[in-house]
Amino acid sequence: MTFRVAVRAIVRNGLRSFLTTLGIIIGVGAVIAMMAIGAGAKARVEQAFAAMGTDLLILLPGSSSASGVRGGFGSQPTLTWDDLAAIRTELPMVKNASPQLRSNQPIVSEDQNWTTSVYGVATEYFDIRSWPMSSGAIFTDADIDSSAKVVVLGQTVVDKLYGANANPVGQMVRIGVNPFRIVGVANRKGQSSSGTDYDDAAFIPFTTHAHKIQGGLGKYMNGQVYIQTQPGMTTRAQADVTGLMRDRHKIPPSGDDDFSIRNLSEIASSQAESTDTITTLLACVALVSLVVGGIGIMNIMLVSVTERTREIGVRMALGAKPMNILSQFLIEALTLSITGGLIGVASGVGVALLLTVKYQWPTLLQPEVIVVSVGFSAFVGVVFGLYPAWKASQLDPIDALRYE
Repeated sequence: MTFRVAVRAIVRNGLRSFLTTLGIIIGVGAVIAMMAIGAGAKARVEQAFAAMGTDLLILLPGSSSASGVRGGFGSQPTLTWDDLAAIRTELPMVKNASPQLRSNQPIVSEDQNWTTSVYGVATEYFDIRSWPMSSGAIFTDADIDSSAKVVVLGQTVVDKLYGANANPVGQMVRIGVNPFRIVGVANRKGQSSSGTDYDDAAFIPFTTHAHKIQGGLGKYMNGQVYIQTQPGMTTRAQADVTGLMRDRHKIPPSGDDDFSIRNLSEIASSQAESTDTITTLLACVALVSLVVGGIGIMNIMLVSVTERTREIGVRMALGAKPMNILSQFLIEALTLSITGGLIGVASGVGVALLLTVKYQWPTLLQPEVIVVSVGFSAFVGVVFGLYPAWKASQLDPIDALRYE
């Protein structure tokens, strides 16, 4: 009975009720949309770093210096093949390690050509990068020992040379002036966070790259080393690799490193924390709208109590107890806030989907955020509706009946 009376009062003033809930609608919708955008951005960051590989360190050579001008890390070869062997055999925290040599080369098929990045890597490289084959297989250790002319192509290169959905395994291509046999096609991996196409690449044995493509530097490695650590041990492995390299390169305690190590796990964590901070800030701003909406509900309920003072007096004269009046106005406030919350959920989900479809923004809807948002809107309705409801329940019936 009390619920029906409360609902009738809300329906009787439909426009005012809608305007009252507008703050709740905007607040809940904004919270859901902002959290979806933040979660989507965080997921994309995690996906981008997962595409690089898990538990990954990248060891870069040192910098050059000429006429007072210093180059960046990688401009001066300081890593040796013996360093790679030592990293593989002497550090228990290291699971896999592979060199990565790189050069830009034209790849020519029978009737097409495409210039791409050609990488010289070890067989372990594909495990380090979590990069399986979509067809064929990776080259073998025997291919590396013999500097075999075999190649694994990325999907973009396959599309450019042979067309979509082609399977070129077993066919011949020319890289530079050397013929290579295609032994595998890597799974499509997508783009990095900076927009680099991972699939626009070709992979050959690092020995072949050093001897046939770019030319070797003797004992020095003309590239970098990808290191896969034991799960969750990147920080410890980084310290071990640093210590090993400083010892092998005979760097004094006060000397600067002639190499650099990038810890992708730390970079990913930092990026995720930044995204979380921004998402939390946006959610807090959106929550302010909920509080403002709650204040709007309280204001309208106070106005409603004043307008319906005579009605309240009649109900009390007919036997309604203060608790019935309190319940009626509290139900009205709760109904307004929950209704606004549900409409806000629909609005927030709609905005998130619109941003995804129209602007390709990464969004990720979280059911727990939706539930918490509706629950918080109900809480706001109770908190800000309690005082007007209590005020209505404390009216004197005789004074209420006399109210004009």
